[in-house]
Amino acid sequence: MDFDRLRRLTLLGGLALALGAATAGSANAEDLLDTIKSRGSIIVGLEGTYRPFGYQDESGKLVGFEVDFANALAKELGVKTDFQPTKWDGILAALESGRIDVVINQVTITDERKKKYDFSVPYTVSGIQIIVRKGDETKISKPDDLAGKAVGVGLGTNYEQWLKEHQPKAEIRTYDEDATKIQDLYNGRIDAVLNDRLVAADLVKQSNGRIVGAGAPFAKQEAGIPVRKGNPKLLAAINGAIEKMRKDGTLPKLSQQWFGTDVTQ
Repeated sequence: MDFDRLRRLTLLGGLALALGAATAGSANAEDLLDTIKSRGSIIVGLEGTYRPFGYQDESGKLVGFEVDFANALAKELGVKTDFQPTKWDGILAALESGRIDVVINQVTITDERKKKYDFSVPYTVSGIQIIVRKGDETKISKPDDLAGKAVGVGLGTNYEQWLKEHQPKAEIRTYDEDATKIQDLYNGRIDAVLNDRLVAADLVKQSNGRIVGAGAPFAKQEAGIPVRKGNPKLLAAINGAIEKMRKDGTLPKLSQQWFGTDVTQ
């Protein structure tokens, strides 16, 4: 056997071994669903300060629409929930690092986010609502009116991104939590706040008439559950659970309980 032929056979043999090892590794790679089932719990990231989706009641217990939704979802998967309250600006980083399994915190499905994560089917449908001080609703009631105004939004949220893309003339002020930006709105430090229309209704209710929702909601938003890429079994299981809860009435019932209407369609 000549040297060149021997070298070619050696290279081909090494390549075959490498491909075999890679295939075996892929076959043995564990989907996150397997880990969750083995652990007996799904680690859910949420802010825990986002009424009425997930927040602490007077006793310190986590309550809210998404808390109930997550518990119902976990039940369908045959596991328990392990809630991990995390600030919004670090919640997706916690997902990427593996500290949490999923995020259930009104994460809007966007093309940009889909590049990094796989998303479940939507479980709520909403829109952006402008919130202003009582009496300013005739002056600021649509996106065009935000030009030149100081507008409060959550840091790293879809609302911040929407302003940057669609109303660059607005003066964007970012916040870590709703309470601070609403207080600044009360005190006149900012002119308006952008938030989910469902959250806005709750904030207005708590304000005792000091703030109002101005104009109609805009920029349709669908919230889904982001999952780290490469976990098709987990994604399929979550989608199946959501669709089952939609069909058997669990999801609409939770929506009616927390919002008085069905926001899941």
